[in-house]
Amino acid sequence: MIKFPPHLKFAILVGVSLLVGWPFLLDTFALALRDDAYTHILLILPISASLLFLEWRSLQPMITPSVRTGSAFLAIAVLLAVLVRGWSGFLSSDVRLSLGMLALVIWWVGSFVLCFGSRASRSILFPLCFLFGLVPFPRFVLNEIVHLLQHGSALAAYMLFTAVGVPVAQDGILLTIPGLTVEVAQECSSIRSSSMLLVTAMVLAHLLLRTPWRKGLLIGIAIVLSIAKNGLRIFTIALLGTRVDPGYLTGRLHHQGGIVFFTIALLGLFLFLWMLRRGDDVSLA
Repeated sequence: MIKFPPHLKFAILVGVSLLVGWPFLLDTFALALRDDAYTHILLILPISASLLFLEWRSLQPMITPSVRTGSAFLAIAVLLAVLVRGWSGFLSSDVRLSLGMLALVIWWVGSFVLCFGSRASRSILFPLCFLFGLVPFPRFVLNEIVHLLQHGSALAAYMLFTAVGVPVAQDGILLTIPGLTVEVAQECSSIRSSSMLLVTAMVLAHLLLRTPWRKGLLIGIAIVLSIAKNGLRIFTIALLGTRVDPGYLTGRLHHQGGIVFFTIALLGLFLFLWMLRRGDDVSLA
């Protein structure tokens, strides 16, 4: 009986998944290219592959195939794919895409576990789990996330107006200050930059922090900064528009200034990362 090396087995299993699941992968990348809410998906595969490459040499002594565990993952992936196909008439296209991509990623993870073993998989748990970022949220889930970002951004802006003494009233996602009423629309939720900031925080936490609670804290800080930067953007544009020039309300800062506030949030993230790293080094000294 011919025994294939683990690398060849893995390549064959991934190849089979691509032959069967390429429509899901193609639709996911097409969605990421046309919809800002899913742009971060384009980063997932390159980042996971890079992290795996960086740690590959250290995995060599750990490679021991785990057929039972890997086969369980593959079975789950197959079952999920069968259910998606069987229920295709009852599922919306976005839910069908999410479940199809979920099955594909589970197959990849299962293939890795089967070919290289549980011990090797545990040592690169983050790159493997990071692959689940390829699964696009169904529209109803994304709408809830955007809804939370809208309300969080409105609250953050409200707190900034209050802090500087500007009279302000909040009604849900509506903010009223003298001379202006602002609605925090879905476009103002900055879902793309928030996703990018979260992905950045996850990768930096994995690479530069050691203790799990500090990693989790940095990711939590990224979420807070995502909301805070949106609130700062609303606050800044509203003040400039009412105190300096109404043109700021419809000008370049409003439509193209997202990168400015993303950079501010990113600098804040680096500052917190620096402080957490110092604490990490002290605690492990």
